[in-house]
Amino acid sequence: MKKVLITGSSGRIGRALQWKLCHNYLTQGIDLSPSSATSIVGDICDYDTLLKSFEGVDTVFHSAALQAPHVDFNSEKKFYEINLDATDKICKAALASGVSQIIFTSTTALYGYANQGNEKAVWVNEQTIPEPKTIYHKTKIEAEKLLKEYSSEKLAIQVIRMSRCFPEPVQQMAIYRLHRGVDYRDVADAHILASELKEKKNFDQFVISGNTPFLKSDLEELAKNPELIIRERHPKIANEFDKRSWNFPTKIDRVYDSSYAENKLNWKSKRGALDVIKQFDNEDYEILPTILKKY
Repeated sequence: MKKVLITGSSGRIGRALQWKLCHNYLTQGIDLSPSSATSIVGDICDYDTLLKSFEGVDTVFHSAALQAPHVDFNSEKKFYEINLDATDKICKAALASGVSQIIFTSTTALYGYANQGNEKAVWVNEQTIPEPKTIYHKTKIEAEKLLKEYSSEKLAIQVIRMSRCFPEPVQQMAIYRLHRGVDYRDVADAHILASELKEKKNFDQFVISGNTPFLKSDLEELAKNPELIIRERHPKIANEFDKRSWNFPTKIDRVYDSSYAENKLNWKSKRGALDVIKQFDNEDYEILPTILKKY
């Protein structure tokens, strides 16, 4: 049985990875925060800790990072230390320990300003050029560039650019699931499929987002009258909004395209907008109560 290690194992994606991987792999998790998914309470900025933790490990799932909610509470220096410098140490320790691959948790947030369509929504995929806004975006982009430099036949690296999966108000989360959101468990599945891919590039990137019903021909109308397009493309979700007297969005500025991951990884999001509402009705704490104002 192969041994794998998860960084950031106490986080949402880390916990989901640990739960799914432990059925078929010897699984270890490293995090500064103790949890049932973390077997090593340690700092990924400490090279010696990494070197010791990587003994006998085949695959490292690197999900530890400072994220968007941390921007207002941490310095740029801290972002570079955790998101970039620690990633460099992870690559060095992986090569020194004989790790064969790294699966890196990145984010669609790094597209930054490129995500914001005005007169029409933007169709975003792996070829879209990032235009970072915050230090979070910048450090994730630089980490991806660093990983690409380290990738080789000895150390394959796959990047998972996941879309939004925070706990949020139910109607906002349901709409996001149509164009810019994803379930954290589906994100974990994408990581694992990338790790198990038999024919893979030394370095590759995948946009991971919920299945969108929207088409490229909808982009102009999505920016002007998304309710019309939602009613046409997903009448079931529109019906749920009507039954609950929920507001529709006044604008949709982007659509994430996961078709490359679907084709290459045989990945498909299993939990869509209707599943968000079902989770809410079942009192799942991941789905927050409704918002009253338009968004």
